[in-house]
Amino acid sequence: MPAGGKETSIGERERIPVSNVLQSSKGLKLTDILVTVVIAIVFGVIFRVWGSVYDLVKIFGLQVEQLTYGMWFIAATVAFLIIRKPGVALLGEMSAAVFAMLIGSQYSVESLTYGLAQGIGAEIVFALFGYRSYSLAVACLAGIGAGLGSLGMDWYKGYLIELQGWNLTLYFVFRFISSIVITGGVAYYLVKALDATGVTRIVRPVTESDRRSLHD
Repeated sequence: MPAGGKETSIGERERIPVSNVLQSSKGLKLTDILVTVVIAIVFGVIFRVWGSVYDLVKIFGLQVEQLTYGMWFIAATVAFLIIRKPGVALLGEMSAAVFAMLIGSQYSVESLTYGLAQGIGAEIVFALFGYRSYSLAVACLAGIGAGLGSLGMDWYKGYLIELQGWNLTLYFVFRFISSIVITGGVAYYLVKALDATGVTRIVRPVTESDRRSLHD
């Protein structure tokens, strides 16, 4: 949810109250870390079972399984949109990857390297906006950043070598669609719903502009 109570288009900076800026500039508190751990546990479990969903969709071919891929980035955007502090996107994504590995992820240690790359990709986008924009557009851009991180790992691991022409195009297009829709859109509206319940007050007070944005 935008702290300024109004979403802006890509490239525009939201107007954030000074009190919010000062709050976001502070380091992580124990409460922030504990909330991040909770987020990591929840999404770590989801990451663990999502491999089965991915494999199930994969049988349809045409790279449609890439449309599910954005779920593996979502811990980064949810963590940042809730806590709104530097480093949280990376911490949330990495922690979720670690927990997924600990409970038996089929991807084992590879979960960590991908989690690191994806978390860095999302973190860079939030940093480019000074950690002061929490709009849907920025969340979607962060999803794309995480997607780029994952594609970088795919290239490094050699998973893209056999893909050519339209097959490679579908792979990229579907991966980015998933990054925008799931990592950006689903995360944004999930946090907005949590804001409406008051749950996010644990880590940040609700401002008047926050209340107005709930009705946007």
